[in-house]
Order: sequence, then C-alpha cells, then structure tokens
Amino acid sequence: MSLLRRLGRLHPLDWVAVGLLALGLLAVATGLLPTGPASDVMARIVPLLAFLGSVIVLGELTGKAGVFDVVAAWVARTARGNYAALFGLCVAFASVTTIALNLDTTAVLLTPVMLALAARVGIAALPMAMTTVWLANTASLLLPASNLTNLLAADRIALSASGLAATLWAAQLASIAVTMACLWGFYWRRGKRGADRYTPPNTPVPTDPVLFRVSAVACGGFLLAILVADVPLWSASGAAALVVVVAFALRRRGELKWSLVPWRLLILVPGMFLVVETVNSNGLHDLLASALGSDDGLAGMLRAAGVGAGVSNVLNNLPAYVAGEAAVPDGNSHQLLGLLVGVNVGPVVTPWASLATLLWFERCRWHGTEIKLGRFLGTGLVLAVSATLAATLALAATT
Repeated sequence: MSLLRRLGRLHPLDWVAVGLLALGLLAVATGLLPTGPASDVMARIVPLLAFLGSVIVLGELTGKAGVFDVVAAWVARTARGNYAALFGLCVAFASVTTIALNLDTTAVLLTPVMLALAARVGIAALPMAMTTVWLANTASLLLPASNLTNLLAADRIALSASGLAATLWAAQLASIAVTMACLWGFYWRRGKRGADRYTPPNTPVPTDPVLFRVSAVACGGFLLAILVADVPLWSASGAAALVVVVAFALRRRGELKWSLVPWRLLILVPGMFLVVETVNSNGLHDLLASALGSDDGLAGMLRAAGVGAGVSNVLNNLPAYVAGEAAVPDGNSHQLLGLLVGVNVGPVVTPWASLATLLWFERCRWHGTEIKLGRFLGTGLVLAVSATLAATLALAATT
C-alpha cells in the first residue's frame, strides 16, 4: 500500500521520464535499436549526465545559501523603484544565470526568487516570470554549460568553451536584444505591468555568511574554470558542487537530501536519447535530412534554424537537436550552428518545447501565478520567429 501511495505522489513529468527510459530500453531489448548505436549514445551522454547532476546540485545549494536572494534584492534596490532600470537589471540577472549555470537552473531556482521578490515589493509577478522563462531559452547559446544542446554541438565540431563563445557571441546578443524588445512590448511597459514605480526591498541578510561566501566563490570558480582553463564541464561543475556540499555537510547537514539530485532529468535524458536514436534509425533521419538540405551557407543556416525551432515546439528541443544533428552533413559546421540557434532560441511557443519551460510552469503553478496559455503561445510565437531570425543572421554575419 505504501508503494502505491508513493507512486501516486509522482509528478506527471516523472512518469514521462520513466516511460521514455522504458521505451528506450525496450527498443534495445527487442532489437529495434541495435546495441552498437545504443552503446554509442550512452557513452556520449555519460559526461552530460555528470555535468547535469552536479550543476543542478550546485545551483540548488547556492540558492539555499541565499546567494540568489541577495542578488535579486540588490537588483531591485539598484533600480531604485524605476521599472525601466529594474527591467534591464532583471534581464542581465536572468541572462547571466542562464549563461553561467544553465537554463534549467534559471527555470528551477531563479523563477521562485523573482516571484518572491515581486510579492515582497508589490510589483506584478507575470513580467518577472516571463523574463525568466524566455531568457532561460534565448540566453542559452553562449557557453557549453548553458544548454545540453551546446555540449553536443561543441563536441561535434570540436569547439572549446571559449571557442563556442567566440563563435556565438553575436547570435547571443541578437537573441537577447529581441527578447528584451518582446518582453517590454508584451509584459513590462506601463500599460501591461500596471504601476509607475515600486518600493525597493531591504537586502536580506544570509543566515550563514560562511555558506553564502563559499557558495558564491564556488559558482564564480566554476565559471572561471570553464572560460579560462577550458577544463571538462563535468569536472568543473563536479568540483564546485563538491566544495559546496562539503561546506553544507559541515554547517547545515540537514539540507543535504537525496531530493537535491535531479533524478527526473537523469532518467529523462538517457531515455530521450535512446528513443530519438530509435526513431532516427527508422525513418526520421531521412525526413529531417530532406527538410534540412545540404547547403552550408546563409540559406542553409536559416533553413536549419527554422526546422530546429519548428521541431522543438512540436516535440522538444533536445530530441530535435539530436535528430537534426544526425541529419546535418559532416563538415557543415555553419548549418549545424544554425540548427543550434533554432533549438535554443526557438522553443518558446509551446509549454513542452524545452524541459526548462516545463519546470518553469511547475514553479509558477506552485507559486500561484496564473499563466494564460493563449497569451503565452501568441507572444512566444512572435519571439520565436523574430529572435531565431535575428540570431541566425547575426551568426552568419560573424562567421
């Protein structure tokens, strides 16, 4: 009976993750997916899983140490009650969090911080919420740490973290600029937010200054390591997470729970890869190859970006990239980067287009913030088309 109760408490996303893994394993067991390709897929994603698990733990404990709360309050106080200044600072905060940690960290940790800040100072919650979910996706182009798709693309075309940043900086700036324009027009301007000014909050005092400092330094060290030393992402995030875990073990052992580990993601990712590889081996590859073509110039980049954005909103951006990458001809690095732009910037229309968006919806529902689906879809479509186009053109102009 207790087992049935535990199963009843599982979130729908947990069932999706378990179901995908079961389907992937079934495909291998029945021979629908040969063991060779299955082994190659699993070998490829082991470093990704190590990175994903450690960076989420790092982000969760950093949040518990009060780092994000202090920064969010500092952002609100720095703007001094001015909405335009607050808007710029919130965009910068969400963008830096996404770039430096990853889009799921922005969705999971920054969303409740921003919503709590909105409630504390009496400002509208929806503009803050939309800032996090849109920038969690559109600001995820610059570094391998920002998005799992970036890790895969960097591996395919042999780019280091600094090399990827040097290639995608213009595309990243373009996508953030378009996102800012859409955020202001749809959610932040006076007629939408409903107030002229707000009262800045007091800066919260960390309950444990030692944990606060250790966590802040660990996050900074993680970013410095991947930018300057070009060490493997999983080792950098693992080392930073280990430092913070040890600090919590010494000072607040009760915070260290198995629930910190993102089990759902660690089950979902291998299941998703196995299922996509199965479908790829049985017809999807040819369909996508036809849709993508073989042009490595501007037209091919635009085509790949459009296909990536479209398939991401129909399925999900991670399988869309995996399947699209397999269909891009070897050597077509520009076309592959166009696909990367599409699957990173474009998945802002449907709630299931990226895992970050699904996690964001869950956080908003927990907080009690109403998200009207029609408005979400309509404004997301405008952003997806305009930001994907702008980022792809910027990429083409700089490569």
